[in-house]
Amino acid sequence: MDFALIMFVLLLVTGGVWLLDKYVLQPKRAAETAEPWWVEYAKSFFPVILAVFLLRSFLVEPFKIPSGSMIPTLQVGDFILVNKFTYGIRLPIINKKIAQLNDPKRGDVMVFHYPENPAVDYIKRVVGLPGDTVTYRNKKLRINGAEQIQQREGDYNYLESGLKFAHTERFSEDLSGHAHPILVNPEMPSVHMASVAEFPQMENCRYTLEEVSCKVPEGHYFMMGDNRDNSRDSRYWGFVPDNMIVGKAFFIWMNFGDIKRIGLSVN
Repeated sequence: MDFALIMFVLLLVTGGVWLLDKYVLQPKRAAETAEPWWVEYAKSFFPVILAVFLLRSFLVEPFKIPSGSMIPTLQVGDFILVNKFTYGIRLPIINKKIAQLNDPKRGDVMVFHYPENPAVDYIKRVVGLPGDTVTYRNKKLRINGAEQIQQREGDYNYLESGLKFAHTERFSEDLSGHAHPILVNPEMPSVHMASVAEFPQMENCRYTLEEVSCKVPEGHYFMMGDNRDNSRDSRYWGFVPDNMIVGKAFFIWMNFGDIKRIGLSVN
């Protein structure tokens, strides 16, 4: 069950008990009679649950990075904070936007509900905006026909899950003015055709053995992981609609395996 839904149910239960006691039970209870234990507990937890619910729903929400798809920007085990109001104010649970603030920009690291399973949250980088044509060919990214500049920064080696050693090349990619690191394995194809799934508005994409090219529909975004050859992203499952956006990642607040990462910003 979704954590926000659990918090909402607890909020209704504890708040309901508090109201029941205030307007029904308390007037009938003798002054010297102690509150029932379940009333005492509900009244104690209600303000705490309310504060946490409002904080997570409208301000910031913590997430843990479970995979290496965003290496080197984000490492497995990073605990990050996500700004919930950057892209607008949304009602909790139903995620309906009630106030527009900012639109996602190319280069933003964004958390969203995974289109293939909305109960799961994913984190990737915004590569294509509504109306963009995104082409990924021979490990080079093109936006509306303009190749995004890459500068090689050397080799980058890391351990994948299962203690498998991965050798990649690190580049700095200038994504329409937003510089960020990416990893590329020159021995891997630009897209694994066998992993491409059917997805809504798939007709906007063209696949060949060398490239994928997609026209991003209105109200949708094209997402890619910084670890380009170890990321299941929009190349494989399509576009992220606006109503599935959670927020923008901005801060690493903990990594129990590497305390030097604490306090780093997410760019």
